[in-house]
Amino acid sequence: MDQNQSKRSLTDLVILFLKGIGMGAADVVPGVSGGTIAFITNIYEELIHSINSVVTAVRQDFIKFNFKQFFRQINFPFLIPLVAGIGTSVLLLSRIVLHLLTEHPVAIWSFFFGLIVASAVVVYRRIRSHSIIVFLAACAGILIAYGITIFSPAQTPESWWFILLSGFIAICAMILPGISGSFILLLLGKYEFILNAVRELKFSVILLFIIGCIGGLAVFSSVLDWLLRKYHDLAVAVLAGFMIGSLNKVWPWKKTIEFFTDSHGNNKPLIEENVMPETYRTITGLEPTLGLAIALGFLGFTIVILLETFSSKNTFKSL
Repeated sequence: MDQNQSKRSLTDLVILFLKGIGMGAADVVPGVSGGTIAFITNIYEELIHSINSVVTAVRQDFIKFNFKQFFRQINFPFLIPLVAGIGTSVLLLSRIVLHLLTEHPVAIWSFFFGLIVASAVVVYRRIRSHSIIVFLAACAGILIAYGITIFSPAQTPESWWFILLSGFIAICAMILPGISGSFILLLLGKYEFILNAVRELKFSVILLFIIGCIGGLAVFSSVLDWLLRKYHDLAVAVLAGFMIGSLNKVWPWKKTIEFFTDSHGNNKPLIEENVMPETYRTITGLEPTLGLAIALGFLGFTIVILLETFSSKNTFKSL
């Protein structure tokens, strides 16, 4: 582990905890990725490297009972406050975020729409050299993410092996900017199931899901770490493309085509279609609140740009 990484002030640790809060809150929302928050707060590459260092340390030292070297390799001053923030956010904010999505969907989606637009711009600006191959990589990212957003959710089993598989797949999406792990869970038919398990503290389900997540992180972080080191510009272009493609999911005005009944007997949207604000008014009878939506979209956009500005002035560089 880099010596500079072990020397973090209390302020640094608090900021990392708050970034974890942001990542956790984003991961709760189907359509927003915690990886996006990590990228715009300038910790994404360190996050991937740190996760991969854990995988490497387990493989090289832990299984050989070389515990001293094992703990030396892991970037604990980075991972502990970040993971604590993510966990705290998921446990405490999941109800609030889900309530806002139900009661004020246009406002919340507008905010995230602006946030993701700005994030895509910020991420694309981090490409060091532009070429036709980099451009094509970005286009591929757009098409992949857009394709994921138009898939229809499935009805799937609640068996132990599928909970493991869901964790494995979802965590890969959660650490990718632009591809939402929550939305992947929705596609797998396990979004409400996992959230209810967290709310009701069903530890058997939570443990299986966590084990699946650990397996996904072990495999996928190594791949991402290698891509960012060897093919930085291509990897970042694809990540920027993922963000742009995911905008289809966070468009604020939607009409519901098909509903499903959750475990509490409530009807929830299953398949939705994007519509224009006036069409939304006609279909739902609700005000599209266009002015508020634009204001909140601009707020989300501005927050990201300000974070990027602070990062460029080394406010977050030390992290």
